[in-house]
Amino acid sequence: MDDTFFMEQALKMARKALRYNEVPVGAVIVRGNEIIAQGHNLTRTLNDPTAHAELVAIRRAAEVLKDWRLTGCALYCTVEPCIQCAGALILSRIERLIFGCRDPKMGAVVSLYTVCSDERLNHQVEISEGILKEEAAYLMHSFFQNLRMEFRG
Repeated sequence: MDDTFFMEQALKMARKALRYNEVPVGAVIVRGNEIIAQGHNLTRTLNDPTAHAELVAIRRAAEVLKDWRLTGCALYCTVEPCIQCAGALILSRIERLIFGCRDPKMGAVVSLYTVCSDERLNHQVEISEGILKEEAAYLMHSFFQNLRMEFRG
């Protein structure tokens, strides 16, 4: 299996978020070519500002592995992580991040900040971007366009 396959799984999670009227971000954590955890945004559902797809997946992976250190794991996310999630990638020792589209307003990996590659921190994450970025960007664009239409009434 390759990056495209796992990103397709993350996109499935993003589409699931849409069914909950959540911002369509999905995440999948892989270890040894096997999906060990997945998540999608649940901030609105849980009234929890920390319930981003990445954190939901990281929490589940830590439960599965019974370890907060997710060494040997890769996280596939449809959208570039924010500051909170980039910090969680560092703290959990995720080895590799693969994301679809950039987030020019909140992205903390390459767009606004470079948290995951900051050499001042005790851990750096290998970064790959652009896998199925058109699909991920389309989901985000459509969601916010619909939200604006609803707001205008």
